Amino acid sequence: MRRQDELDLTGKVVIITGASRGVGRQAAQAFARRGANLVLAARTVEPDRSLPGTLNETLRDLENLGASAIAVQTDLADEADLGRLVDAAVERFGGVDVLVNNAAATAGEIWSKRFLELTRDDWLYQFAVNVHAPFTLMQLVTPIMESRGGGRILNLSTGSGEVFRQPEELPKLENIGEFSLAVPGYYSSKRALDRLGNVLAPELARRRIAVIGLHPGLVATELVAIRVREAGLDDSVAVPMAVPARMLTYFASCADPMEYTGRLFWAERELAELGLDLGDRPAVTT
Repeated sequence: MRRQDELDLTGKVVIITGASRGVGRQAAQAFARRGANLVLAARTVEPDRSLPGTLNETLRDLENLGASAIAVQTDLADEADLGRLVDAAVERFGGVDVLVNNAAATAGEIWSKRFLELTRDDWLYQFAVNVHAPFTLMQLVTPIMESRGGGRILNLSTGSGEVFRQPEELPKLENIGEFSLAVPGYYSSKRALDRLGNVLAPELARRRIAVIGLHPGLVATELVAIRVREAGLDDSVAVPMAVPARMLTYFASCADPMEYTGRLFWAERELAELGLDLGDRPAVTT
């Protein structure tokens, strides 16, 4: 990979799902520092004892940075909510330039359930949030982006064979110590999202829309910190949330996104290969 110039994001309209915490919240702050207009989506609006972070807290963070932003409470498993989210972006800011499909169904008991414990409803909910919501949002924003001369769709993924650039599928680990990785609904749905982006890329490229997948790695999010602490594990291998957030701003602003469209990247590796730092560099090219 070669490092590209980065375009000015001032005034660009960015939708970020899962913006109440984790990578979504960190990415929203990174985009705000570059002058983007933010449309924040998540279910959690008011404090929840079981989960850190809320949509309103993220909105306050951005307002303190002087950013223009709106928060739209959104259940990603609800098709009507997805339509309202895109409508809100158009009504407030006039369109959409970047869609960050960051949200995933990782909270609650679903994550810890093994295959034989997983109900059909659990399975379908994971696909509703992790695949069907991005599919619907991509359909909704495509004509809007095309009318504005193009856009970027950035899908947050998870570890899969393609991301490691190996000729064959790597064996899947069942666990790391006592930390279970046997979460079939999450991994299967995220893999489907990878393939969806890969398949759609040629068609959307004709509309000047890039679709880029990003594997953030094991990120030191609030939820990961809770799980690591509960399992008594070492979290020193977890990467800061700023790593995937920086790669998202890079892919949203790079001068030639078509070099990357339809592909899946690994945030920590690509950050190093491109020589990017974690600071929000000023845009190089206008």
